[in-house]
Amino acid sequence: MKTSISPTSAVSLTAICAISAVAFGAPLRYAEDRAPSIVNPVFATTMSEARINELVFEGLFTDDQELRSKGALASSFQLAADRKSMTVDLRTDVTWHDGEAFTSKDVVFTVNAMKDAGTASTESGRVAWIASIAAEGDSRVKINFTSEQWAPDEKLHFKILPAHKFTSTTIKRTDPFRTQPVGTGPYQLTSFNGDNSISLVKYAGWYGTAGLAEVAMREVADTNYQAKLLMYESLEALVRVLPRDIAALKADRRVELYPYQTNSWWYVGFNMKQPRFQDLLVRQAIHRMVDAKGLLEPVGTGDLVTGPFVPSSPFYNHDVLPLPADPNASKTLLESAGYTLQGRQWMDKTGQPLKIRLTAPEGSDVAQDVVINLQSQLQLQGLSVEPEFLGSAEWKQRIWKDRDFDLIVSQWSFDRNEDIYEQFHSKGTRNFTSYNSPEVDGLLDQARTAPDPQQKRALLRQAHATIAREDPMVFLWTLDSYSALSTKVKNVVIHPFYFFTWANEWSVAQ
Repeated sequence: MKTSISPTSAVSLTAICAISAVAFGAPLRYAEDRAPSIVNPVFATTMSEARINELVFEGLFTDDQELRSKGALASSFQLAADRKSMTVDLRTDVTWHDGEAFTSKDVVFTVNAMKDAGTASTESGRVAWIASIAAEGDSRVKINFTSEQWAPDEKLHFKILPAHKFTSTTIKRTDPFRTQPVGTGPYQLTSFNGDNSISLVKYAGWYGTAGLAEVAMREVADTNYQAKLLMYESLEALVRVLPRDIAALKADRRVELYPYQTNSWWYVGFNMKQPRFQDLLVRQAIHRMVDAKGLLEPVGTGDLVTGPFVPSSPFYNHDVLPLPADPNASKTLLESAGYTLQGRQWMDKTGQPLKIRLTAPEGSDVAQDVVINLQSQLQLQGLSVEPEFLGSAEWKQRIWKDRDFDLIVSQWSFDRNEDIYEQFHSKGTRNFTSYNSPEVDGLLDQARTAPDPQQKRALLRQAHATIAREDPMVFLWTLDSYSALSTKVKNVVIHPFYFFTWANEWSVAQ
């Protein structure tokens, strides 16, 4: 079966005029709350990193504008009759940003680097279904699967790295590549700047056509100024518009709002390394204290969720309904777990107040609003709650490495494959809540290798129901999202997960 494929800083108001005065040559300037600290797709952990990766790197396949898989670095592929292997023919007109030719060795290297335990890639799950890969000449690779695959091209969207820039498949986060990336994409990163901005230029050697001459990422940590910068024409794009800014931007004739669907959801997660949160009754009790709808109203509009998928997903289990806040049910559950209510304060089994740290990422207006309101909800029901907000480096150390938290408020974002293995499997690289469910492990293992899409759908819906029953998280909602761009930016179509996937078709009018 042969398939041919069509290619395809914070800123204050006093700084607005200074930014406007810089001669950028009409680039596309966009804002991020926090600049990426690393540009290496095998270590991507934030959406700001994922967005810039879309500009610099490419995968074998990508999405067309109907979210169907199409070739990027691949020109065609052939799936074996037994569906246990495939050959992929590669484009022969591709060069890396340093001028080196792209070949099959780069694809083989990337897969092996992601599978290398020494790399500790946050993206390793994307290649777990690949048993082995080998080059067949410079422009073809053969990929062997761990089990039958029906649409393997849809799993080959991960970004390819240049083999010649590394000495081993064991890649370290500290490798100089992190700030000196070399890709094959339409835009070449030229510099990390002292003000935390990142500069990119159109790569002249790209095989396609790119309409933007330059792209500049600007860190605007104070989100109160982002909309103002767009209206003052100091930016051309906002990735995410705050709900309070929608009306003002909608009224500005120089700005166009673009609604888009994200594959992301917010949650309150328990640290299940702690004995108290290993008790299902305690988790259920805190869950029944949370009014998710009340938390949503101050931050925007969206849909409540009950599990690890968005409601539009084929894997979402609509039979699992949201649990309303119920103080009486919460009280009964905590008493059953051995806690006592003394006055208006819950006391633990040693007679100490039930205290909880509520941790969220610093710099997120949504997270800050949710934490403040959630603190109020929990304290009114007898918990002692101490909020804390962590910067990027401390977050990675405290949350990802040390598992030093009680409750966490955060957001997960997914691509079109909606692979929740890393978040919920006991061996998952992103399972920092330490959730361990043999039943869910089995379902996720089966779903990863299920040859039949209908079987995979049934398994993941069952996983949704099991996770909801075991309560490792209080699932909150998925937010309605808007981006905003200057009307000078033409031909804009936004990818719902990665934003910049089709940015090569954009242009900025002079």
